[in-house]
Amino acid sequence: MKKILAVVLALTMMLTVSAMAAADGEESFTVGICQLAPHPALDAATQGFKDALTEEFGENVKFDEQNAGGEDANCATIIDGFVANDVDLILANATAPLQRAAAATDTIPVLGTSVTDYASALGIEDWTGTVGNNISGTSDLAPLDQQADMLQEMFPDAENVGLLYCSAEPNSVYQVTVIKDYLEEKDYTCEMFPFTDVNDLPAVTQSACDASDVIYVPTDNTAANNTEAIANVVIPAGVPVVAGEEGICGGCGCVTLSISYYDLGVMTGQMAVQILKGEADVSEMPVAFAPEVTKKYNAANCEALKLEVPEDYVAIEVEEAAE
Repeated sequence: MKKILAVVLALTMMLTVSAMAAADGEESFTVGICQLAPHPALDAATQGFKDALTEEFGENVKFDEQNAGGEDANCATIIDGFVANDVDLILANATAPLQRAAAATDTIPVLGTSVTDYASALGIEDWTGTVGNNISGTSDLAPLDQQADMLQEMFPDAENVGLLYCSAEPNSVYQVTVIKDYLEEKDYTCEMFPFTDVNDLPAVTQSACDASDVIYVPTDNTAANNTEAIANVVIPAGVPVVAGEEGICGGCGCVTLSISYYDLGVMTGQMAVQILKGEADVSEMPVAFAPEVTKKYNAANCEALKLEVPEDYVAIEVEEAAE
């Protein structure tokens, strides 16, 4: 009888310790991170995400962080590995990882970040702001109507705007389609200049320069990874670029309406904390947006093109413009 009592007491103590550990937030988690490619904006979002989770859970959260090197096939392999290892949550940093995660699991919570439009990325009609399954996250879209306003503020006398984007990226197609309407409402003539990959990027950029007073480049991953190729065409041609995000602007643009990708990552991490602690259901979490936007400019490119920048624009720091 004493032995049985001892066993019961031991089990009770074990359960009590486990309960106390859980109450103290000592439950451990493994989070898989799939980032599409090395890029300052995506890097910042990943870091912000990790910092938010580490601040909450400390050493009790482990990250399986992997980079796909810009290859969609690598995204699939990485995500499949996360699913096989039954991670507690997946961060999909950019559109391709999000699409692969959506195809790979309907049970593991998935949060996207650096994704512009979830409806077009996931093929959702009648978008309400919430995906409604195991997916939510944050959008890196700076308001397109405000981007159109900024273009008009900088280039009120321009007539033709070229929209330069990768046709293989749904989010880019969405952005240029929407901003085209805003720009045409302001009496600009807009022409689409889609490229399929980096191989035809210089030629398409040259065509855009030949036909445009100003070029708009959305938050496009292919453009972001090849800003030098764009700059090598637009700067000699004397055609300014309005960019959808700071990284592209730092490489080949003149002005941008910028968000902080680090802050976006932190916001995504805070969503992950709520999910992992059981305080929120991912299926009920609306996609969130960056809390602030800032007008920024590339000082070197503006000087090269002799552009005067209003005083309320902030210069992109040199180290951020090294893409």
